Amino acid sequence: MSSLHNIQEDSVEPSQEKSRSPTVPARVVGETASQRRPSVSRVDVDFFDPAGVKNLQRTVTQLSSRTTTDSDVTLHPGDGPFDLEKTLKFIHKKIAEADIEHRELGVAFQDLRVVGLGASASYQPTLGSTLNPLSILEEIQTLRHPPLRTILDDITGVVRPGEMLLVLGRPGSGCSTLLKTLANQTDEYKSVSGTRNYDSLTPQQIHDHYRGDVQYCPEDDVHFPTLTVEQTLQFAARLRAPQTRIEGQSRDEYVDSMVEILCTIFGLRHVRSTPVGNNAIRGVSGGQKKRVSIAEALATRLRIGAWDNSTRGLDASTALEFGRALRILTDVAHATTIVSIYQASETLYSLFDKVCVLSEGKMVYFGPADQAREYFLSLGYVPQAERQTTPDFLVSVTDFAGRIVRPGLTPEEDKKRPRTSAELAEHFRQSPLMEKNLEDIKAYNQECGLGNKERGEVYKRSVRAEHAKSARRASPYTTSIFMQARALIHRRAQIIVGDKAATLINVATFIIQGTIVGSIFVNSPESTSAFFSRGGVMFFGVLFCALSSMAEIPALFAQRPIILRQSKAALYHPFVEALALTLVDAPILLLSITAFSILLYFIVGLQRTAQQFFIFYLFLYMIAVTMRAFFRTIAAAFATPAPAQSVAGILLLVLVIYTGYTIPKPSMIGALRWITYINPMRYSFEAVVANEFRTINATCASLVPQGPGYENVSLANQVCATVGSVPGEAFVHGNKFIAASYGYSYSHEWMNFGIVVAFGLGFITLLLLFTELNTATSLSTSVVLFKRRSKKGVELARAGGVADPEKAVGNGQDAHVEEAVARDQAEVHKALAAAPPMTDIFSWQNLNYVVPVKDGERKLLDNVSGYVVPGKLTALMGESGAGKTTLLNALAERTTTGVVTGDIFVNGHPLPRDFRSQTGYVQQMDTHVPTDTVREALLFSAMLRQPDSVPVEEKVAYVETCLKMCGLEEMADASVGSLGVEHRKRTTIGVELAAKPRLLLFLDEPTSGLDSQSAWAIMLFLKELAANGQAILCTIHQPSAELFQMFDRLLLLRKGGQVVYFGDIGKNSTTLIHHFESNGSRHCESSENPAEFMLDVIGAGATATSEQDWEAIWRNCPESIKAREELEKIHTEGRARGAVQATFKNKYATPWIQQATLLLRRDARFRWRDPTYLIAKLVLNIVGGLFIGFTFFKAKTSQQGTQNQLFAIFMSTILSAPLSNQLQVPFLDMRNIYEIREGPTKFYSWSALVTAAFLSEVPWNILGSSIYFLCWYWTVGFDNSRAGYTYLMLGVVFPLYYTSFGQAVAAMAPNAELAAVFFALFFSFILNFNGVMQPFRALGWWKWMYHVSPYTYMVEGLLGQALGKHNITCSPVELVTLNPPAGQTCSQYMGNYISSAGGYLTNGDATSSCEFCSTATTDQFLQASFNIFYSHHWRNCGLLFVYIGVNIAGIYVLTYLFRIRTTSIFSAIFTRRRR
Repeated sequence: MSSLHNIQEDSVEPSQEKSRSPTVPARVVGETASQRRPSVSRVDVDFFDPAGVKNLQRTVTQLSSRTTTDSDVTLHPGDGPFDLEKTLKFIHKKIAEADIEHRELGVAFQDLRVVGLGASASYQPTLGSTLNPLSILEEIQTLRHPPLRTILDDITGVVRPGEMLLVLGRPGSGCSTLLKTLANQTDEYKSVSGTRNYDSLTPQQIHDHYRGDVQYCPEDDVHFPTLTVEQTLQFAARLRAPQTRIEGQSRDEYVDSMVEILCTIFGLRHVRSTPVGNNAIRGVSGGQKKRVSIAEALATRLRIGAWDNSTRGLDASTALEFGRALRILTDVAHATTIVSIYQASETLYSLFDKVCVLSEGKMVYFGPADQAREYFLSLGYVPQAERQTTPDFLVSVTDFAGRIVRPGLTPEEDKKRPRTSAELAEHFRQSPLMEKNLEDIKAYNQECGLGNKERGEVYKRSVRAEHAKSARRASPYTTSIFMQARALIHRRAQIIVGDKAATLINVATFIIQGTIVGSIFVNSPESTSAFFSRGGVMFFGVLFCALSSMAEIPALFAQRPIILRQSKAALYHPFVEALALTLVDAPILLLSITAFSILLYFIVGLQRTAQQFFIFYLFLYMIAVTMRAFFRTIAAAFATPAPAQSVAGILLLVLVIYTGYTIPKPSMIGALRWITYINPMRYSFEAVVANEFRTINATCASLVPQGPGYENVSLANQVCATVGSVPGEAFVHGNKFIAASYGYSYSHEWMNFGIVVAFGLGFITLLLLFTELNTATSLSTSVVLFKRRSKKGVELARAGGVADPEKAVGNGQDAHVEEAVARDQAEVHKALAAAPPMTDIFSWQNLNYVVPVKDGERKLLDNVSGYVVPGKLTALMGESGAGKTTLLNALAERTTTGVVTGDIFVNGHPLPRDFRSQTGYVQQMDTHVPTDTVREALLFSAMLRQPDSVPVEEKVAYVETCLKMCGLEEMADASVGSLGVEHRKRTTIGVELAAKPRLLLFLDEPTSGLDSQSAWAIMLFLKELAANGQAILCTIHQPSAELFQMFDRLLLLRKGGQVVYFGDIGKNSTTLIHHFESNGSRHCESSENPAEFMLDVIGAGATATSEQDWEAIWRNCPESIKAREELEKIHTEGRARGAVQATFKNKYATPWIQQATLLLRRDARFRWRDPTYLIAKLVLNIVGGLFIGFTFFKAKTSQQGTQNQLFAIFMSTILSAPLSNQLQVPFLDMRNIYEIREGPTKFYSWSALVTAAFLSEVPWNILGSSIYFLCWYWTVGFDNSRAGYTYLMLGVVFPLYYTSFGQAVAAMAPNAELAAVFFALFFSFILNFNGVMQPFRALGWWKWMYHVSPYTYMVEGLLGQALGKHNITCSPVELVTLNPPAGQTCSQYMGNYISSAGGYLTNGDATSSCEFCSTATTDQFLQASFNIFYSHHWRNCGLLFVYIGVNIAGIYVLTYLFRIRTTSIFSAIFTRRRR
């Protein structure tokens, strides 16, 4: 391990207490080059896994004993805790013996200024604004001259190797930008000025040659979810394994030892075989995933690591584990660590050497972490609470609304107090701490700076020595391309093995489709009647193999962040990963194509010679490989999935139409025929068709003439009525048929193969090129979007439109802001005072909750009792898994499984029938319609949840009051989806308050994911609500000391849902602390967070236990007895007052029609404000209409022309697939909002939701289909007189059908991905059996599906009415030539036949070479070939309305069965049978 540095630290004995120690032991260090503070806490290397570290000690001991007898490096297992220093001494000596030079890297920066691209528009986009010509001109102007904003300004400091820097600031202050800039990842910014140097190296040198040593680690732990922890670490270690290693150590041994040491130090040994996992795949826990990220970074042997807000969403104990792991990383590797954290505890803060505080992009402090608190106190500010943590205090000073001025300042002192960000930054620049900072930079640059060539040469030699022999010395990659490819192929195989289900589903899809389609064309006869069907089989085979690749686009975008992060870490070239994906995918694709080809080929009964089968098989496999590379290339060329999928969909339509089946090449118009030459599917289709037909001598299915009067006619006077026939022959040769119909020839077979291979190689080359060069990802800046014409939106537009969290520094707030904040707070207090207070007391007694599990039952709540008093803020706390949210859901009647027993009362009486409607429930997730404004969201809640008897004017007025109460007046017209986390949380609370809850307000984790100041603001607001008479019960996960002090009462649970405390917290938590200390706990230090103390004492956390049974202690203590007595007193007094009456007579506050009306209005608004969705819908219709229209432009009246018009209609119906997939997304989005928040809170009925979803979608789909009709109908060349019916079917009935069908399918799907899978399956049945691909007469036993498929009636109605009752004029190639018997003219000979069978002659008076057209009218052609009748068109229209009705009923029924009904359908049936 060449990266491990020999740190000089004294070991510290681990704590012998069972519970966690309140503080981390201090590191005892001497003065080093970095001047580290003695107060920085150290972390024992055995913190996560003491037993594992001891085993590791034995391993290293055996190694040292085996290699040397030097007492300095022999480690003995009996010497006590594992001593990392001795281990590192041994490794360091072996490294020195191998002549391996150690290297380390720090970073110094001065006058750093970063300018980014700002968003000037702060208006909510709508379809109207997007299509407005003036808006388009503004967009063009913005693209030409993008607005700029300064994100960071004048940042100066240094971070040395072995130091940890904490970056603090409110959201938008520039913390992420600083971390990215110091990690040398500045591509997304317009400009970066100032000086940066990484020891003696420039940023350009780092990027070009050493970028693996400097890494930025985003807040999300993005890993391949199906890889195990061990595989993830092995991969990183292998690709960054140095060439020069300890003597006798192979590369594999190095990787294994590195992974073993990392898994041991970071406590991952017991999960090393566990998948990392993600939201969909179960894997390691959140804290373990953080440690995997750190271990992976250490495996890459980074020198500088920037960790961006990596504790977001973690509770305090897991965040502390993360900090301790980083401390170990920094000490072990002597790395440079830079971290930004939102809510950092005091213990976590003590791990850092330095801290940087940012405010609006300006540096207001940079220096020692232990001196920051004193510095900000000297400015005239004080903490908000006695136990406020240092990082929270530092950030609060930068917040105008959150900071507190020290009382007693003289007017002169107050005048000097810095207020704005600019003043704070200027004050720091003039301070002695800044002088020390500059001196530190100067000393560092003298020691290690750009002028130190010797240090630079040592660093470069160290890097060169690590490069593999075959790797380029100047390359930032340690290993060669061949080694990268081998490792990536191995990893790709591991990913596939880890996700077997996806591979099996893919193979099963090929098998199912091969079986179904094969059965449609089963045992196709060698007759001319099967020519069209055989072509259909070939077309489907090529099409399905090509289409199966399109589903990969989302998966490719999902893995892109991982690939980009690892390529920036110099693990491998991105193009090598794409190559590995292609190579590993090839054998799996071969398996799928093999199964599909065998099933399809032999069920249909194609030509059974080995040569022909393998040619068919070969071309299907090659087109699958080629098209897979094609779709991957499209994905690689775009930064986001939406445009990639849109382009892929349009190109797929183009390729399918111009394959040559739906419209043969001779029928194509010249302006578009060139597409066939760049279409690889066309060459595969020609090859498989020519391969099949070249050996066919098909029996003629229809000799002309035949029948009555022609019994004795010889074959010499007959001809087959099929293209390519020869007079006097009773068969048609396949080669002649395909030559005449398609212009195909078997002589092109291997030329076509070469072209397909060339396309495949070309696409793979482009894939590799785009993957390597296009490293862009979607970078969305968070801009607050205001409703158009709103007052605030107009003000922002005039002010330059800067509404971005990382605000332009020039727009800093001035001293008058404090007065404005005071005025706003006065408004809030006034609004709160006007709100009606609560008087009823909510209580629960002996509550138990049991849920079924695999092995029986599990008890989640165990005899829980308590109450919530109006005017008091009650906290519900406990460790993860203690049952906090479970209790909240049980009390709010939101449980869906299991059995709840016990009593829940209001004033000692059972709950009123409409209890849920009389309470508010604020969920942890802020689930809203993103395009609604804050005012609209609150008004929607008020209109539906306040009684119908309340006048609308009163509801509107109360919403304005709620906006003031929640401090949301400024953001009232902003869209909820564009708000920051704090305002979004306030909106969630406001939505519940707007309903005027009479009884109680439940809140689940209201501060989760917020920064410290936002959390403080939310809790302050809740405190004010409680002070004005609101009863509040709130879960909270390990808050800081000052947040905890906000609460009046506490219900504390331990694992198993058992109560360990219920009562008052007391001033400074004295009552709570006294309870635990008086019952035998350790002493709570004055500087300790009481919330962490109590959880520590009861044994909360994965690594802690408690010797005392605190549940039993609570059950028998005087406080518990007093609480039970108080509960009984509440019940007695409440029963004397009478029961709380139900406010609503019905289940919901408002009538169903009002619910549906308001939902329809909201859904319509949601679509109007999503121009991307609507434009995609309209563009697809326009492009599809024009393209299909011009492809079949002015179709002729020949047989082929009639068939072309058939396919013009058939291809139109196929457009319903992408349109249906598109409309499923908003349907599911709205349903999710209902299921997560609005349904459980009894906003409205689910049937009103479904009704509004359907009605709001239909007009846009009718508009889209109407535009399609206008672009398509006259372009194809249909009659004007038939336009009315065609418009009715295509412009009205068709969108009604696919809208209802798409939503019905979505109703039974849990998400959009599965909805698309289900739709594809059902749609393939509808499409395959409508009589176009395989005519009705040849469907065999599948004929029943022909009658079931609604598209049978859609195609028959459209085609029969548009083409019926027309004459056909055969083209020369469609005319068949025959000779009449001697002495007869053509008319005389063919007259009887024509009168009975139809058709016509072009030269009736001729006596030889009669030119006969087998079909004279379109009715004859359509009835004989496709079972289509003109007379059925109104019947078909009526039947489609029946199908639409069934679909609409299906939306309701399937929604109820799959999403609303809480019991299993089958269990209900079995229950009835038992009765």
